[in-house]
Amino acid sequence: METFKRSFKISIAAVLAIVLADRLRLNYSATAGIITVLSIQNTKRETIWTALKRAAALCCAFLLAAVCFWLIGYNIPAFAVFLFFFALLCFRMKWVEALAMVSVLVTHFLTEKDMTGSLVLNEILLFFVGTSFGIIVNMHLHRKTHQFEALSDEVDNQIKGILHRMSEWLLQEDRKAYGSGCFATLDDALSRARLCAIENYDNSVLSDDTYEIDYIEMREEQSIILREVYENIKGLAYLPQQAKQVAALIKKIEEGYHRNNSVEGLLSKTDAFLSRMATRPLPQTREEFEARAVLFYILKQLRNMLQLKYAFVKNRQEMVEN
Repeated sequence: METFKRSFKISIAAVLAIVLADRLRLNYSATAGIITVLSIQNTKRETIWTALKRAAALCCAFLLAAVCFWLIGYNIPAFAVFLFFFALLCFRMKWVEALAMVSVLVTHFLTEKDMTGSLVLNEILLFFVGTSFGIIVNMHLHRKTHQFEALSDEVDNQIKGILHRMSEWLLQEDRKAYGSGCFATLDDALSRARLCAIENYDNSVLSDDTYEIDYIEMREEQSIILREVYENIKGLAYLPQQAKQVAALIKKIEEGYHRNNSVEGLLSKTDAFLSRMATRPLPQTREEFEARAVLFYILKQLRNMLQLKYAFVKNRQEMVEN
């Protein structure tokens, strides 16, 4: 249905551009419709930015075409020279999307064998009419707020599930069945949420709020830490007494894992636990020493994960206050 609506709007916009170009008595009015189609991008920000780049390319192309036609004449060799240097310029300036559209406009000078002021104005107006309708078509695009919320909730639920499994598998002596497939699922959810966040940002021309992108980046960094925690749990060969306490802390993090939690309380609990572990009597065996070292490192990793969320919340609060 969405594809049908978009196709309908594109076709109507192209027709209206041609009609307006005819009303303005512009030569090659059908070109305005083609420019409209070529001007439509996936997001508002991309559409406007592309239009600005094409406008800059248009100015350069007309100057270059004037030099080539003046020196060589209005013939195919002159157009070939123009196209060579204009293509080089477009590749250099990253204006590749302007190459075809602007070159078509320059062919009108070749056909007319002239570059008078009226002809140049004609091409500028064709460009303006076509580009304007292309921008208008994309003005209907809005932020997909509900879609992002659903995707980010999916990410959060995936991470909660990972934490839940960690709290259970940490206390198991045999972890051969403890697989890492959940991280592939999480990566897929993060990827889809990131794409949605970027699209929403690009469809908010009047706002530079990067909350959604920042939120997903924070979750991505947390997922990297969780993968390290998984590897440490998987490699734990001995269960010291503190393992139950670490598992209980992971369970608390899971229970408090949601969008609006500043995690201050969880950070305090983790810091207190780290302090207690540091004051415990030294282990008596090498096996226990290595296991407790791994648990201590897991706690530090969990603290880093919580610190990421705490810093994110604080930064957002400061942005709102300012």
